Amino acid sequence: MSDMEGDGTEKLLRAAEDEIEEENFKSKIWVENKKMWVVAGPAIFTRFSAFGISVISQAFIGHIGSTELAAYALVVTLLTRFANGLLLGVASGLETLCGQAYGAKQYHMLGIYLQRSWIVLTVFTTLLLPLYIFAAPVLKALGQDEDIAQVAGKIALWFIPVIYSYIVSFSCQMYLQAQSKNMIITYLAVFSLCIHIFLSWLLTVKYNLGLAGTMISAIFAYWLPNMGQLIFIVSGGCRETWKGFTTLAFKDLWPVVKLSISSGAMLCLELWYNAILILLTGNLKNAEVEVGALSICLNISGWEMMIALGFMAAASVRVANELGKGDPEAAKFSIRNIVLISFALGFLLFVFFLFFRERVAHVFTNDHDVVTEVGHLSPLLAFTILLNSIQPVLSGVAIGAGWQSVVVYVNLASYYLIGIPTGVLLGYVVKLQVEGVWIGILIGTLIQTIILLIITQKTDWDKQVAIARKRVNRWFVEAEPDGNSGAA
Repeated sequence: MSDMEGDGTEKLLRAAEDEIEEENFKSKIWVENKKMWVVAGPAIFTRFSAFGISVISQAFIGHIGSTELAAYALVVTLLTRFANGLLLGVASGLETLCGQAYGAKQYHMLGIYLQRSWIVLTVFTTLLLPLYIFAAPVLKALGQDEDIAQVAGKIALWFIPVIYSYIVSFSCQMYLQAQSKNMIITYLAVFSLCIHIFLSWLLTVKYNLGLAGTMISAIFAYWLPNMGQLIFIVSGGCRETWKGFTTLAFKDLWPVVKLSISSGAMLCLELWYNAILILLTGNLKNAEVEVGALSICLNISGWEMMIALGFMAAASVRVANELGKGDPEAAKFSIRNIVLISFALGFLLFVFFLFFRERVAHVFTNDHDVVTEVGHLSPLLAFTILLNSIQPVLSGVAIGAGWQSVVVYVNLASYYLIGIPTGVLLGYVVKLQVEGVWIGILIGTLIQTIILLIITQKTDWDKQVAIARKRVNRWFVEAEPDGNSGAA
C-alpha cells in the first residue's frame, strides 16, 4: 500500500512540476512578446508613416502634371532610395553599439554613440550632395527623358533638406529603440503625417504653389518628428543615457566608421536589390504593361516590407540587449520567438495574395491587361512576402550581434553573383520576361535566407556574448559623478 502511495505521490509531484514549467514557459513567452512589440509596433507604424509621406506627396504632385509626377518618381526611386539605403545602413551600426551598451547597463555610453553617429552620418550625407546638385545631367547620362530629367533636377534640390533629415531621424530612432522608448516616435509620426496632408492641400491646392508647395510640406513633415525627438532626448526624456554634448564624441571615431561602412554596405546591397528588378524589366517587350503590373506588386510588397523592417528593428534590439546583458539563452529565445511570429504573419499574407490575385489588382487599376499580368505575378508576390517575413529578421539578428561585415559577403554572393544573373538568364535568354527576372531575384533571396539561417543556427552564442562584452568595454568611457562623461 505504501509503494502505491509513493508512486501516486511521485506522479503528483511530476505533474505539478510539469504544470509549473508550462506556466513558466507561458510567462516567458508573454514577457518576451511584450519586449518585442514595444520595439516592433512603433517601428512598423513609424515606417508606415514615413512611407505615407512619400505616397501623399506623389499623389499631390500627380495632380500637377504627368512630367512632374514622372520626375518625382525618378528622384524617389533612383536618388533617394540610394541615399536612404546608404544612410539607414550607416546608422544601423548604432543599433549594435547602443543595444549592447544598454544591455550591459553602460547607459551613459548611448549618448556618446548617438553623437558619434551624427558626425559620421553628416559626413556621408554631405558626400551625397553632388548627386542631388547635378541630378539633371546625371539622369540624362543614364538615358532618361530630357524634359523629365530637367524637372527632376529641380525636385532633387528640394530633397537636400530631406536627406539631411535622415541624420537625426535614423540615429534618434535607433538610440530610442535600444532603450524601448520609441512610442514617442509613433506619436510624432502620426502628427507629422496629419500635418503633411493638411499643408500639402493648403500650399498646393488652396494657394496654388504647385510643386514648391508639396515639397515645402514634405520637408516640414520629415523635420517635425526630428525636432520632437531631439527635444524629448535633451530635455529629460532619456536621463540615464543622455548626459549632454561632449567632445568625447570625436574620440575613437574610426572603429565607428568601419562598423558604419559594414552596416551601410549590408543594407544597401539588400535595399538596392529590388530596385534592379525595375531597371531590368524596363527593357523587356510590352514594358508598359509589365512595369505597370510590377509597380502594383512592388507597391504591395513595399507596404508589407514596412512590417518586416519593424520586426528587423525588434530583432536587432532584442539580440543586442541580451548579448550586452551576457545572456546567450535569452538571445536565442528572442530570435526563435521573433522569427516564428514574423513568419506566421507572412504566411497569412502569402495565402491571401495567392488566392485573391486579380481582385487585389482592381484596387489599383481598371486596365484589363495590367490586371491579368498582376494575376500572373501574384504567386511570385506571395512568395516574396513569405521570404520577407524571415529574411529581414535574420538581418536584424546580424545587426544586433554585429555581423554586418560577414553578411556583406553573403549578400554579394547571393544577390549579385547568383540572383541577378539568374534573373537575366531566365528573363531574356529563356524568354520568361518579368516572371523570369523575378524568379531569379527570389532565388537570390532564398539562398541568402538559407545561409543566414544556417549561420544563426550554428552560432556559438556564448562566444557572441564574449565578443559583445569586448566591444562594449573597448569603447567604454567612465561617467563622472556630476553626470558628465570623462575619459577613462
